[in-house]
Parts: sequence; C-alpha cells; structure tokens
Amino acid sequence: MIDMTNVNPADAARFFSVAPMMDWTTRDYRAFARTLTKRALLYTEMVTTGAILHGSPRERFLGFDDVEHPIALQLGGSDAGELAECAAIAEEWGYDEVNLNVGCPSDRVQSNMIGACLMGYPEKVAAAVRAMQASVSIPVTVKCRIGVDDQDEDADLARFIDIVANAGCQTFTVHARKAWLQGLSPKENRDVPPLNYPRVHRLKQQHPELHIGINGGIKTLEECQAQLEHVDSVMVGREAYQNPWLLASVDEQLYGTAGPAASRLDAARAFRPYIQQRLDEGAKLNHITRHLLGLFQGCPGGRRFRRHLSEHAHKEGAGLRLFDEALSLVREPLYQPTDAKQPAIA
Repeated sequence: MIDMTNVNPADAARFFSVAPMMDWTTRDYRAFARTLTKRALLYTEMVTTGAILHGSPRERFLGFDDVEHPIALQLGGSDAGELAECAAIAEEWGYDEVNLNVGCPSDRVQSNMIGACLMGYPEKVAAAVRAMQASVSIPVTVKCRIGVDDQDEDADLARFIDIVANAGCQTFTVHARKAWLQGLSPKENRDVPPLNYPRVHRLKQQHPELHIGINGGIKTLEECQAQLEHVDSVMVGREAYQNPWLLASVDEQLYGTAGPAASRLDAARAFRPYIQQRLDEGAKLNHITRHLLGLFQGCPGGRRFRRHLSEHAHKEGAGLRLFDEALSLVREPLYQPTDAKQPAIA
C-alpha cells in the first residue's frame, strides 16, 4: 500500500492509471473498469483536435458516464490554439484532466504532427501546454516517450522535459521506450525498443519537484509497487485490458481501501444495468461485451464464456439474456488471490 502521508490529493489520484489505448479504452471499457476499481485514474482513447472541433456529434468523441471519474481526456494535436480550445471544451464536459499525447508512433498521426514526433519539437509542445493551461483550471499533463529515433535518451529527454516543465507542465507520464518513427510499426513500437526504467527513475531524481509517472511493460501490482519506490505513479496499459481482474486489487493494494468487486461474477453482474442502458441507447451488445472477454481468463468455463459472446453477441436482438447465459458457463474459483494473473482453483 502507498504511504499517503503528506501526499497532495491530486497526485494521490494518479498513483495508478490505465493507459489511453485506441479502440480499447472506450467509454464502455471505462464504465466496466469502475466495477473493479474506484480509485484508478482512467484515460480516454486519444481524441484529435480535429475530431472535437469539426466532428459531429461531440458526444461520440467526448461522452462519458459520471461513474468514470476520475477521468482524463487525452488530446492529439500540435496547434496551440486548437489544443487550448479543446482543453476548454473538455473542462466544460466535466473531465478531470487533459493530457497531451507526445508518445503515439503511428505514421498516420506523424503526418499531422501528432504524437511521438513532437519529442523533436519541445518548444512547440511547451507553447501548446502554455496555451492549454491558460484556458482551463484542471491539470494539463503530458505523456511522452524517452526519445525517438536517434535522439539521445539522456540529453534530448532532459532538454524536452526542461523546456516543457518551464512552460508550466508539472506532470509527465513517460513510456520507458524509445519510439522508432521509421522502420517499426505502432505494434512493434510497443515491444521491440528495449525498456529503460532506470532512465525514468533518474528523471525523477533530477526533478523531485515534478510528478513523474512510468509506463511500459508493467503487468502486476507487485511491479507497480516496486516502481513506486522510484517514481510518483504507474500507468498500466495492455495488461489492464487483457487481464482486467488485475484492477480488482488496485484499491486495496495501492490505496488501502476496499474495492467494489469481491469476485469476477460480482463485477460482471454489477455491469448489467450499464449494459441495459447502452442497449436502450442503441448500442450493440458485442460492442460492449468485447471489453469483458478477458475477465475470466484462467477460470473454469472462461473459454466457453468468451466463445459464447464472440459467436452470438453480434446477432440482432442480443441482450442481457445472452450475457447471463455466458455468465452461467463460468465457475468462479473458491479462493480469490489479491493480485494473481491466474486464479487459484480449489
């Protein structure tokens, strides 16, 4: 458990967060995550400034349920004026934080000067942060890499952080890998570049006045606790999506408070009213339940649960009865370990 003595409440909310992930951290996933943890900070998928300013309806890009708080909107863009306008809109919509994406390595976003390519333009990022902060009262934060391509992981990262921090940014979440903008796909950029946790640890040592979070390759809460010996917060990505039961121990292990779900089945059943609400709004069952497919990994019947939803949830008229049928195929372990990837079967 984290010692919260003398910890700023705003920083406490960031001890653990779920990373923004395209097509994964949708509003449905985030609402489901809240059946497992009340304390983790949740992020939206990256939303571009163009989508917010010119897309319609805005609800499609910005809508969220009140249960999702605390929630941060991640923005993709580089134009300071547009980012400031979008940050103000985010605050009007009720978001608790606005985060600027300086880490996505996709060539599609590079062409629009979005994401990791901005690591090479720290003054541009600083101007954006300055403009965003002037337009809102909520925190403006940055998620970045330790570098891109042939940048020096020490000198260039230090220069980037110094320039952006001097513009007023106090919170950085650093993916502890370089991004290779040429030669690697976005998927490869999540695994191929080696992790360099010590570089992020040194960044915190060099900037004790800043909130430095770490991201990349972290899969267990034991690893989170080990990282929190060196940095201020931990962000977990794919593991929190593919093995969502990990989130059920976050509140207890990291914050010292009881979590909302005693079992996987409890979490799934608690999600039923939300599913019905979304179905009533016209959503398709498979678009909602795809985020639960990893909930019962390692449990007896877990594969049958996934298969039943995968084969039938897309069909016309699929609703809660089908979801309940899928749940009936699962047998819950008698013992629920606090932070195990695989449940102990009695």
